Amino acid sequence: MRAAPAIAVLVALLPLSLLAGILVGSVQLAPGDVFGALLGGGDPVAGVIVRDLRLPRVLAAALVGGALGVAGTLLQGLFRNPLADPYVTGTSAGAALGAVGMIALGSDLAATVVPLAAFAGAMVSALVVWQLARLGGRTTVLTVLLAGIILTSFASALVTLLLFASDRLSLRLRAVLDVLSGGVAVRATSEVVLAAVIIALGLGLAILIGRRIDAFVFGEETAATLGVDPERTTIAVIVAAALLTGAAVALAGLVGFVGLVVPHALRPIVGATHRTLAVASFFAGASVLVLADLGARSVLSPAELPVGVLTGLLGAPFFLVLLVRARRREVA
Repeated sequence: MRAAPAIAVLVALLPLSLLAGILVGSVQLAPGDVFGALLGGGDPVAGVIVRDLRLPRVLAAALVGGALGVAGTLLQGLFRNPLADPYVTGTSAGAALGAVGMIALGSDLAATVVPLAAFAGAMVSALVVWQLARLGGRTTVLTVLLAGIILTSFASALVTLLLFASDRLSLRLRAVLDVLSGGVAVRATSEVVLAAVIIALGLGLAILIGRRIDAFVFGEETAATLGVDPERTTIAVIVAAALLTGAAVALAGLVGFVGLVVPHALRPIVGATHRTLAVASFFAGASVLVLADLGARSVLSPAELPVGVLTGLLGAPFFLVLLVRARRREVA
């Protein structure tokens, strides 16, 4: 399938996924009531459920899925490794540490400050992993995974330390659990708006540097001979991935494997050109996470399963298959 028709299908799939996420919930509502609420009329109770609860959550899930899909595309291109994604490389763990740290400090501007703290944590984590993965002059599957494991373990230890040391966190355990378990939670409309702005910046930067990342396929030295500045491109990729991952973690916490599965699945369909792949990954990731969140809300209804648990259960086997294939290629 060519890239343009594939992206057109993905664009058309997103509104259908959003509509499914709004129509289905723990409270049964007739389609007429849902559409009436979306138009500003209908039953007042249905209006509160649809406009104040379901719609912001569904939009947040779409933003998170799209952001993780694009971040995975960028990191896989930077590391020249199809196993890289924000969760595996520890970028999400760094963002979670930043978010939890800001929650521990407490602030009346939490909706604004937490995403910024998550961005800072993600950027530092991505820089550390990049430096560790480059040891020896060549990035391999093993070095990327080890760097990610080291960073994730360190960030997890710091989060645990904060949980025991901070009295404020004991009073805000629900917010911390949302970050650590990967549950889409919208406490204020401003959170969604701010995340949308940050993700738009990250997506725009990803599209802008897409052609530069294409040159990295053949290594940094070859990219330099093609007129691409490896250092500037690396910094741009890390900033874009940090923006996307930080916004995603601020809205939904640690949601794993979306950034791994989506770009890998799309690459044979839309090609390996990173500008095209980033756009396709945004729409596909958005639909995937909206539907995953819908499944998480429905599988144990009326109770809700954190969407991070569902993506982990589905994504971990996929990751193991990719890892086995990558190791076989290295041995061969």
